[in-house]
Amino acid sequence: MKNLFKLALRGLLRNRRRSMVTLLAIAFGFAAIALFAGYTHNVYDGLGRQSIHGEMLGHLTVYKKGMRKEGKLDPEKYLLTASEVSAISKLVKDEAHVEMIAPRLGLSGLASNGRASTIFIAEGVEPAAAKRLQSGALTDEERNSGMFDNLMASLDEAHPDVVNLSEGLVELLHLEVGGQAAVLVNTLSGQANALDITLGKSFNTGNAGSNDKFAFVSLSLAQSLLDAEGRADRLTVLLDNVEQTETMREVLLKKLSAAGYDVEIKTWQELSDFYTQVHGMFDMIFGFIFSIVITVVIMSVANSMGMTVIERTREIGTLRAIGLKRSGVIRLFTLESMLLTLIGCVTGLLIALGVRWGINVANISYTPPNSASAVPLLVDMDTGRIIFTFIMMGVVGTLAAYMPARRAAKKDIIDALGHV
Repeated sequence: MKNLFKLALRGLLRNRRRSMVTLLAIAFGFAAIALFAGYTHNVYDGLGRQSIHGEMLGHLTVYKKGMRKEGKLDPEKYLLTASEVSAISKLVKDEAHVEMIAPRLGLSGLASNGRASTIFIAEGVEPAAAKRLQSGALTDEERNSGMFDNLMASLDEAHPDVVNLSEGLVELLHLEVGGQAAVLVNTLSGQANALDITLGKSFNTGNAGSNDKFAFVSLSLAQSLLDAEGRADRLTVLLDNVEQTETMREVLLKKLSAAGYDVEIKTWQELSDFYTQVHGMFDMIFGFIFSIVITVVIMSVANSMGMTVIERTREIGTLRAIGLKRSGVIRLFTLESMLLTLIGCVTGLLIALGVRWGINVANISYTPPNSASAVPLLVDMDTGRIIFTFIMMGVVGTLAAYMPARRAAKKDIIDALGHV
């Protein structure tokens, strides 16, 4: 085996130009896959933080069963009562990985400044819970600067009339901080209810589709507007580790069912349609790029090994004449192919690391589709996909040399020695 390895290495060095071209094709293909995998990993991570913290979905959401469908027609029937909110919250808080549970109440209606009116969609949430949920979407630098505290300081249970409105909604209503407007909604019984509100802060939702209609209000104001004292349409659960999401869903479902509560629990992935759609799209693109690169690797290695076999036919005859079996010839050329592929992959990894460093320090930013603000272009290290690609390219590159090697091994020794 040691001699076979030496022969394979010498075979690669014999035609350096061809070996180098094949190696670079493999290296650049591997680098392209590694960089795209790192980019999508960063996108998934950012979308996950935006869904969990930015959209305040938390990791898990507890509903009374039927709320998400039948509850749209008869919301009063499917709201959690004050006693259910208290009892379920106590049961959930007892679990080790649960950091916070927050009752929520959604509402919609019309907002008016006296001259112009527009629709709005609001989330009623306790101010402390809102701060805790959204703080996870910030970078360490933003969190240490106190920017978030200044942004959310306006929400206060002691002053429920003070609300936070999205920037587009503020612009439509021509409001300034401290300015007043009126909101009109239907209560659970179908009666109209109007209250005055005061603009505390404006914020950017990060989504162009919701930046002109979204609002955060205190839970008490939402309950007052809907005439739903102490009630909530769902409970948002924040965990200490996103990896525990599925496990904790199963644990909490069993626990709440055993306690007699007919509820359903949705994960943040199930509630965030945008995350699911983007994840599926990037997975499809990754598969498409991967298949192209694998095809290039197969064609490059097969072409290189095919030319090598033709040029070294007499050498193969000599090796067979001194006792090397047909299986030995196949092993020799497949070993050459494996070495070429693995060296190409290692080179590609080094190229990817260098390009990744350059991109991450370049401070490049872009505005994604349907986004209201720019995001930085960063590339992570997706170790799982890099290892998968390394193994797959190694296997495919090795197998690509099998057919040329098999044809070479089948030649008669006399014919091989007389080859010109």
